[in-house]
Amino acid sequence: MIRSFGDKTPRIHPTAFVSEAAYVVGDVEIGEGSSIWPGTVIRANRYKIKIGKFVNIQDNSVIHADEDCTYGDYVTVGHSVMCHATIVEDHCLIGNGATVNGYANIRHHSLVASGSVVLERVEIPPNSLVVGAPAEVKRTVMERHLQVMEKYSTDYQRYSQEFKEAGLQDPDQEKFTDHNM
Repeated sequence: MIRSFGDKTPRIHPTAFVSEAAYVVGDVEIGEGSSIWPGTVIRANRYKIKIGKFVNIQDNSVIHADEDCTYGDYVTVGHSVMCHATIVEDHCLIGNGATVNGYANIRHHSLVASGSVVLERVEIPPNSLVVGAPAEVKRTVMERHLQVMEKYSTDYQRYSQEFKEAGLQDPDQEKFTDHNM
């Protein structure tokens, strides 16, 4: 379900996919080739949420923010993630079941391991492998991590197009599609 909230209306790129079972409301911008999967909630009733190109936000995740926030390009937000980050830069992966608290910044090519809890106002440096509750930077990501991150991004781009072709996108998506993006 895609909805405006007051004068805040989602803007969705024509190539993006929003599942018929997702809830997107308010000042949300969804970029080229991005995908929003079943059960996901993206609620931007007070602050803008900008989602870049080829981002996939997987089933049952919640995206909300305590200030304007940005998700860069080629970001993967795994299943059942709770994310209040301010910045998630390009080519990051937030693993299944992770929690990212308010005002956190996750810099490019970083991986937050499944089940990790990133505390409020934490700054994750570029190329970090982040693990635990509370989450700590354990080391620099390895080539195998980067390959997994790339695979998820590529796979979900393909899946989203298959779902679009099957007619499983939100029936209201066209009303919110911005052909000028």
